[in-house]
Amino acid sequence: MLSQLRITEIFHSLQGEARSAGLPTVFVRLTGCPLRCQYCDTEYAFSGGAMMSFDSILESVGGFDCKTICVTGGEPLAQVACNDLLNVLCDAGFDVSLETSGAMSIEDTPTTVSRVVDIKTPDSKESHRNLWSNVALLTPNDQVKFVICSREDYEWARFKLDEYALVSRVSDVLFSPSHHDIAASDLADWIVADRLPVRFQMQLHKILWNDEPGR
Repeated sequence: MLSQLRITEIFHSLQGEARSAGLPTVFVRLTGCPLRCQYCDTEYAFSGGAMMSFDSILESVGGFDCKTICVTGGEPLAQVACNDLLNVLCDAGFDVSLETSGAMSIEDTPTTVSRVVDIKTPDSKESHRNLWSNVALLTPNDQVKFVICSREDYEWARFKLDEYALVSRVSDVLFSPSHHDIAASDLADWIVADRLPVRFQMQLHKILWNDEPGR
């Protein structure tokens, strides 16, 4: 088992999205991402960072006295030891979630982790990277997210919702407006008008702290 990862930052904040939005959480942000979504707000995590042993990571997250951990990136699964870290965190008694782009396989990711799989829409400019074989691996402990940039993205996401019966596979399907591309109220209105069984979300951390790293 590999026992080191390149880490951009470890910090304590409020979860800004998904079903645990608003919950105090320790974030472990891994370095590196093979995708280049046009709305990315974590470009600073594409490179740099520092190698940390699993023991050092555990010591760091343990210092916050918080049992909720989110492993994120970048794309955390781009580092092969990420799944090993997830197992270590779960074995240590943490409640763990993983934020992943959907471009990397979740086959070896522990199902005790809530995997938040971001399905890339056409206007992200990375929809060709979606690994659709991940859908069959989803469990009721997982979540699926669509970042919506336009009405066209919304209609595309609606189609995928039905095509893959996503609502019946996971605990939550999340529709989030791309911060600079559409008005949040427009997306909310579309969801209500179409009676979609999805959870509308805005990124709480952007409302509170804009795009400040470590928040």
